[in-house]
Amino acid sequence: MPKVQPAASAASGRLGRGRRVSTSLAEINVVPLVDVMLVLLVIFMVTAPMIQRGVDVNIPVSTRSGQIANERVFVSIPLAYRQNRVVYLGDEPIRAEILQERIRQKMENRSDKEVYLRGDAGVQYQELMEIFDRLKAAGVEKVGLITKMPGER
Repeated sequence: MPKVQPAASAASGRLGRGRRVSTSLAEINVVPLVDVMLVLLVIFMVTAPMIQRGVDVNIPVSTRSGQIANERVFVSIPLAYRQNRVVYLGDEPIRAEILQERIRQKMENRSDKEVYLRGDAGVQYQELMEIFDRLKAAGVEKVGLITKMPGER
């Protein structure tokens, strides 16, 4: 509600002016709030892709590698496999001893029994074959080895 001030007296030099109405600013200015929120949104949009990381595997390079189109099962063998005997089923770390059972459960309801194996370039061939044998024992019909193109990261 506007404030009403009494009229000025004639001694002050103001003649003919009646009551004066002044309004107080009661609204919140949302423009700075929106500006700050948009800046925060841009910051999160830029940093979010940098935060998402998977398993660090240095994949070998192949000139004949192709793209994978559908939803696939990936098993990753990191370089630390020698010490801790842990592989990754997707992004989930699993001990190599229970990998066979987990793959068997995952392949029960699938028509295509394919698994893609990502092995670090520093993993020994024997270690790769151990996991390969466990996958075949779990009922996997096809095992694909993932490589990358020479210019890929």
